[in-house]
Amino acid sequence: MQRKPFAPIMAAMALVACLCTMTLGAVKLPGFFNDHMVLQRQMPIAVWGWADPGEMVEVTLGDDTVKTTANQDGQWKVALPKREAGGPLTLSIVSPSGKITINDVLVGEVWLCSGQSNMEWTVNRSNNAQAEIAAATDDQIRHIKIPRVPSPSPREDISAPWQVCSPDTAGNFTAAGYFMAVKLRKELNVPIGLINSSWGGTRIEPWTPPVGFEMVPALKWYVEWINKRTPTNPAYRKGIEDYIAKANQWIDSAEKALKSNQAVAPMPAFPDDLKQSTNHQDPTMLYNGMIHALVGYSMRGAIWYQGESNHGEGMMYYEKTKALVEGWRKLWGIGDFPYYYVQIAPYQYGNEPPHVLAEFWEAQAACEQIPNTGMVVINDIATLNNIHPPNKQDVGDRLARLALHRTYGREDVVDSGPTFKAMKIEGDSLRITFDNTAGGLTWRDGKPGPYFQIIGEGAGWQTADAKIDGDSVILTSPKVKKPAAMRFAWHKLAEPNLVNGAGLPTSAFRAGEVPKPDFLSQIDDAAGYKLVYDVDLAKLPNISYTQDNAKAAGKFDRVAYLLELQPGNDAARYVWVSMKAFTDDASKLGVPTAASGAFFAQKVDAMTVSSNVDSIKAGANLPGNIEFWPNNYGTPNVKAVPGADNAVYDTGDQPAEPRDGYGCMQIHNYPAKQTIMAFNNWKAGSGADLGIGNSEGKTRDWTFNGNAGSYAYKRLRIFVRPAN
Repeated sequence: MQRKPFAPIMAAMALVACLCTMTLGAVKLPGFFNDHMVLQRQMPIAVWGWADPGEMVEVTLGDDTVKTTANQDGQWKVALPKREAGGPLTLSIVSPSGKITINDVLVGEVWLCSGQSNMEWTVNRSNNAQAEIAAATDDQIRHIKIPRVPSPSPREDISAPWQVCSPDTAGNFTAAGYFMAVKLRKELNVPIGLINSSWGGTRIEPWTPPVGFEMVPALKWYVEWINKRTPTNPAYRKGIEDYIAKANQWIDSAEKALKSNQAVAPMPAFPDDLKQSTNHQDPTMLYNGMIHALVGYSMRGAIWYQGESNHGEGMMYYEKTKALVEGWRKLWGIGDFPYYYVQIAPYQYGNEPPHVLAEFWEAQAACEQIPNTGMVVINDIATLNNIHPPNKQDVGDRLARLALHRTYGREDVVDSGPTFKAMKIEGDSLRITFDNTAGGLTWRDGKPGPYFQIIGEGAGWQTADAKIDGDSVILTSPKVKKPAAMRFAWHKLAEPNLVNGAGLPTSAFRAGEVPKPDFLSQIDDAAGYKLVYDVDLAKLPNISYTQDNAKAAGKFDRVAYLLELQPGNDAARYVWVSMKAFTDDASKLGVPTAASGAFFAQKVDAMTVSSNVDSIKAGANLPGNIEFWPNNYGTPNVKAVPGADNAVYDTGDQPAEPRDGYGCMQIHNYPAKQTIMAFNNWKAGSGADLGIGNSEGKTRDWTFNGNAGSYAYKRLRIFVRPAN
């Protein structure tokens, strides 16, 4: 094999990797094992570190001693016996190469505190800060703040000091965690340790370990993204090998060109999907840098306050929470430890439709389906013009209530506000029954307020008259004679007032079946067509066919698509477009996923278009083109579609790798330079692109609009006309 210039480069990289390996010598502990630390009671106590390979290490805590030997990589780990709460104790680690002594060690309850800015929010920025700091004299509360360090690969060590609670230190503690600890100290009378690993403005994905994404089928895209950036993964190695081969081919051609006095073409660019992450918001980056080194440290559970940076994703957040929680639990190996989290507060979020945040609250509430989890509702203690409500005292109190009731078995502690149990239609009224009423429902301010809405046939959403009846609320409206569904606090600024006997609030929720708009009967061209697919777009990112009649479609000569969208409380919109069949395989007419094998980038004939959207050019025998593929795509007009712009996402774009990428399902009237309908990026769930007509801004075909979550109702149906 001819030696290439890449060979010394790769050798140098290998040398650097060796030099970056931890230098061993004196016995060493992780940098968060230090004076004033708190260890978890009633669990084996894990202690680990590094020493010379084969070196004997002796670990002593109080009157317990365990010995072990460092392995060939210089790593060692022991499990000390369980202990009840107490201290202070001394932890000592002795080996032939040195001794480490850690003083003032307590044994009690340890909680991991993670999330974004509302978890990182400190005591000194909370309500009554001066008084709270002056009262912070309990030295049995300890806190450690993990440094903000992202990493593309797992870090094995983190350095940070444990701090003893005092007026000099408590001001910089996580406020939500601290006020939880204050209540737990009062009720349990044991030391409390808070491990604060949080970072303002961060999404949930960077906190999630790779194994978490692997455990949730809906997040397959993230697994592929991670694998291509992980040097030990075959996908990464294959990508690098392919790139080296291309680079070597370029070197050969460059040498020949140079010898022939010809211009040398640019070297192939290094593939973006193989580059190591540098953005702290990328998947796994904060798990690698701020959580991984902690894995194995015995703890009771985790509290989480995050979501503002993911709040436009609807039910996709439930899938991502599953990945975070189940990933952490699998790696820690201490079972389904408690995971208690805070539902984010009402906030304006610019010009965003009011229901987007309500749908996110619904997704957060759904996360309680994950075993051993609990949610704190704070819609009664928000600050509408401040995304950081300064009342963290009640947040901490409610987190502590969850722990006391569900983790520590305190049956006398009420840990939740009223939760929806059932809806029953009673004539022209709806009866909504609740659990967790704790002695009875009541209005916090003595009057119902406008927070319940109902809907029925022939009437849109109407504010309901609400009357408490025991553990139920009766809803009526003179404008709704046949109520079918209800919703509560379904607005981003809602501060509802329904509480239980303990004064705890009710979260936003909805129930019943909203009457669906159906324009099919109004479309003359639809006569004689047969339904093949009915796609429930509310279930994205899953492509959910509520009807799939592809196998029974038979022969057909035309196909049609009906897209119906209802934005928020506005009137529903539709577009119908039929055309001469462009395939004889009905299974290729649905959403063009990689699994379906559908791929069409071509003109279509004899379109008939009908719509209630004024901007749509309706009519018969219209020319058009379709762009149906699962791929990524760019703006170049490689098909030479008349009127398409090479620099704009519009009626003529170019598919690209990867095949299982962004995804595009678009129908265009190219002479009118108009997108008739578009459905893109379905993997993004509520962040998918959906639209009728041309979109505004930098694209014409809804690419990058991420607006699916703005629609209260969204449905796609696909038809064929049987051939004579």
